[in-house]
Amino acid sequence: MNADVVIVGAGPSGIFTALRLVELCPDRHIVMVEKGLPVERRHCPKDKVGRCVGCTPCRITTGFSGAGAFSDGKLSLSYEVGGDLPELIGADLAQKTINDVDQIYLAFGADDHVEGLDQPESIRKIRLRAIQAGLKLVDCPIRHLGTEKAQEIYGRIEQHLLDHGVEILFNTDCRDLVIEDDVCCGIVAEGPEGELRINARAVIVATGRRGADWLEHLCTAHGISHQPGAVDMGVRVEVRNEVMERVNDVLYEGKLIGYPNPFRNKVRTFCQNPGGFVSQENYDGGLAVVNGHSYKERKSENTNLAVLVTHNFREPFNQPIAYAQNVGKLCNMLGDGHILVQRFGDILDGKRTWQKELSRSNIHPTLPDAVAGDITSALPYRTMTSIVNFMLAVDQAIPGFASAETLLYAPELKFYSNRVRMDEHFRTNVRGLHCLGDSSGWTRGLMMASVMGHLMGGYLAEEL
Repeated sequence: MNADVVIVGAGPSGIFTALRLVELCPDRHIVMVEKGLPVERRHCPKDKVGRCVGCTPCRITTGFSGAGAFSDGKLSLSYEVGGDLPELIGADLAQKTINDVDQIYLAFGADDHVEGLDQPESIRKIRLRAIQAGLKLVDCPIRHLGTEKAQEIYGRIEQHLLDHGVEILFNTDCRDLVIEDDVCCGIVAEGPEGELRINARAVIVATGRRGADWLEHLCTAHGISHQPGAVDMGVRVEVRNEVMERVNDVLYEGKLIGYPNPFRNKVRTFCQNPGGFVSQENYDGGLAVVNGHSYKERKSENTNLAVLVTHNFREPFNQPIAYAQNVGKLCNMLGDGHILVQRFGDILDGKRTWQKELSRSNIHPTLPDAVAGDITSALPYRTMTSIVNFMLAVDQAIPGFASAETLLYAPELKFYSNRVRMDEHFRTNVRGLHCLGDSSGWTRGLMMASVMGHLMGGYLAEEL
């Protein structure tokens, strides 16, 4: 098969590359290769049967629109949030492109309401409490798509691409890149009808966090210039809505950052879901990790958010993704393949949590098949100590956050530690190859991944 452009991965960065190309170069043949299913078929069986059935690949982390849209569907509208892409392209261009991409989402049906803009005096008071607790508040305007509404929006985008001639190969797994004389000229993939080779003038790898480990191996195998970056490990915290009420109402998502003693690692909150639900995602090799969802219409009594500790490793160690995966496997082992959950008070008391103890709490877990246990037996001492001290600091800013009954689920892992070296036009040292989105190590989240794709489409339109 021959194409002008082949895009590996149908997450936000791949989607927005294709959207920009069909706008600027409607006569070009674009092929997208996606391991998962079309967005209209991405339904998790757990919603019906009440437990994870181990879909391969996982329908939450793979398929058209990627993993992020199926978690919460939040668009961060500030260049200060979403990874390190502004370092590569400049803050001004990053913010301008965020504004452009936001208009595209609105055109496909995103809610025109933006969270976090209406109450500046209340934001000031929250920031003051954070400062008094030794924390930094990042108040970023948020456009909340919602898990179910995001599916509708991306469904319209999928149909738009199909209507404009983009060929999308679902249930098709990219196995390798075709590199000849230091030029990437295509890919080898495995689809429902067997192996196929797709030749292309430009190859875009945009496989998301799920594909970060795969891309790291490709970089090593083909001499694609890259470097190990930081890895984020932690927990998903669940509290009653009453605890987070002010932050939820004023900011929807308030991002807090701290550097707690004794290790001074960066610790941050991430992906806050007011009235949300804790969820499970499955990665290759059977690794189960925890995440969170928040719907537009369906609400719970709880708010969940991630608390992540950033680990920066030094020579000679260069396998941060494998390190995080092994920590996750330890958690899964203790939970017999399930997500672990533990009460914060039990952690402070040095005891495990028992299943019967969860029913006595004000907080009813929204992940019902999580297994009560002891996450401190799996998470490294440095990680766990940083989490505990950070949560105690947050409790000063948000009273009740570190109550005895607060629930911690593990493992929460973010796989974007492999960073591909590229120029400002996303060109790697292998001609014809570009790497985008969270798998490239430059972005974190829906908006910045979409921004990277939108820019990539424009750059390719000038070259093709």
